[in-house]
Amino acid sequence: MSGGGLQPSQLSAARRDELIEEAAQRIEALGLTAPAILLLEAHKPLGFLGSQALIVLQPLLGFAINVKTGQEYSALLEQSDSVELLIRRLERQADNGGQSSR
Repeated sequence: MSGGGLQPSQLSAARRDELIEEAAQRIEALGLTAPAILLLEAHKPLGFLGSQALIVLQPLLGFAINVKTGQEYSALLEQSDSVELLIRRLERQADNGGQSSR
């Protein structure tokens, strides 16, 4: 489990869905839907390691995301079903006409 961070069980389903939607919108706005799906699919088994990397890199990421949000994304990555939900969300957007407008 994550040391000192938010545990996956502490992340509510509603907050998980908000984080997934926020991440999907950012990915789509950058036009990176297809690469993101590919990357997430390829690295699904490494979600736990990704979550731990977020914890380690938190001081460097402080300018981009606040500590609480970083902990929430870390908890999100620890849950393989959450990664799958993000992939499905991105695929759904891609199937519905491509990326959103920039």
